[in-house]
Amino acid sequence: MLKGKVAIVTGGTRGIGLEIVRVFKENGAEVVLLGSRAETVDKAVSQLAQEGIKVEGYYPDLSNFEQVKEVADIVAKKYGKIDILVNNAGISASKSIDDTSSEEFCKIIDLNLNAVFNMTKAVTPFMKEKRSGVILNTSSMVSIYGQPSGVGYPSSKFAVNGFTKSLARELAPFNIRVNAVAPGITNTDMVANLPKEIIAPLIKTIPLGRIGEPRDVANAFLFLASDMASYITGDILSVDGCARS
Repeated sequence: MLKGKVAIVTGGTRGIGLEIVRVFKENGAEVVLLGSRAETVDKAVSQLAQEGIKVEGYYPDLSNFEQVKEVADIVAKKYGKIDILVNNAGISASKSIDDTSSEEFCKIIDLNLNAVFNMTKAVTPFMKEKRSGVILNTSSMVSIYGQPSGVGYPSSKFAVNGFTKSLARELAPFNIRVNAVAPGITNTDMVANLPKEIIAPLIKTIPLGRIGEPRDVANAFLFLASDMASYITGDILSVDGCARS
């Protein structure tokens, strides 16, 4: 589905991001994964190599536009283009507003929103040149319904939704599609380590009767990145089992 495409995936070293890398590679794309640190990038690249999947990895500071632009330039020069950008890197939080410092709030906004802006700004010139491209952002179920505490995370994801819808209109004349995927509760490392007494009540809120798997979410990214979604832009695709919490 992605044969001949070149993709960059941020937050690609674990969880949903790592599964996106796998699925994209399985479907013929050349993939460059980005992570936060050299050791996590090296570990992910090595893990994928053991699975027979060859990818490159970099670790720019996504809040630093110059570092991000440098990586985008390297990828574009090596492969001749950038077809797909997945803005997946992000951090969560669950503290109450009373316990959240302004510095902590700004850190969430910096990675979950400002980094999306930086990466997108760095790659759009290459997509405009080719008059073709796909930008996909990781949103969240809580961007639609909110959450009981940790206001910074849903705030950042609400903003990602607005960024997605607005940029889709701006870039449509260049044949660049912009969409977001809003996962629900997904079986990542963090969730897998939670006690059963915490997971069980969460599953009861999901009509499909289970939490999502990283592959469920990665497949949504695959669909939106492919030509099968050629007339879809400005959309926020929920992948949450119809959970409403």
